[in-house]
Amino acid sequence: MTAAPSPHGRRVLIPSGAASLDGELVLPDGATGIVLFAHGSGSSRLSPRNIQVARALSRAGVGTLLFDLLTGEEDQDYATRFDIELLTVRLLAATEWVVREPECRSLKIGYFGASTGAAAALQAAAERPVVAAVVSRGGRPDLAGIPALEKVRAPTLLLVGSLDELVLRLNEEAFARLACIKNLVTVAGASHLFSEPGTLEQVATHATQWFQRWLA
Repeated sequence: MTAAPSPHGRRVLIPSGAASLDGELVLPDGATGIVLFAHGSGSSRLSPRNIQVARALSRAGVGTLLFDLLTGEEDQDYATRFDIELLTVRLLAATEWVVREPECRSLKIGYFGASTGAAAALQAAAERPVVAAVVSRGGRPDLAGIPALEKVRAPTLLLVGSLDELVLRLNEEAFARLACIKNLVTVAGASHLFSEPGTLEQVATHATQWFQRWLA
């Protein structure tokens, strides 16, 4: 089941080379930060899990930008979904858009990455010191590569389900490579998609607290 974006958002188009990426911008009154969402492979800005986290952030006064990392045509190519370099380029394009946007230019920037989007978030954070915080949900930070992991300076939170054993091990290996302020939280009883009752709510709470701390 696909959830619809918040009705309080503003639809935007983000240019990236020859592509235009659909997005939704939500800026609560008094926001001091904005979180850009990098979804995982096979997903989009309409990811119900990311929307749930984004709404929790909005209620806490944090701005959000949900957007498509790939065009509809690109998303039909399975290989493109795992092109971390391309996903990183798209996330950096969205970051540049936020920096130039009059409503957003004074806001601290955070990234929330899921699955392959987490690798793109860490690569982008390594390239752009302007990024103030990163959160990964069930992510593949290992796919960012060791050079990028060691270069990240933004405080980084890795959230992994305790039942997601392979991804948990990969997160532990990536976590050891991070030289920034960092934390790894294992959500008890959660699988890769955090579909178990109450587990995604825990993700939203941890992410909100992290971004409130570092985007204040």
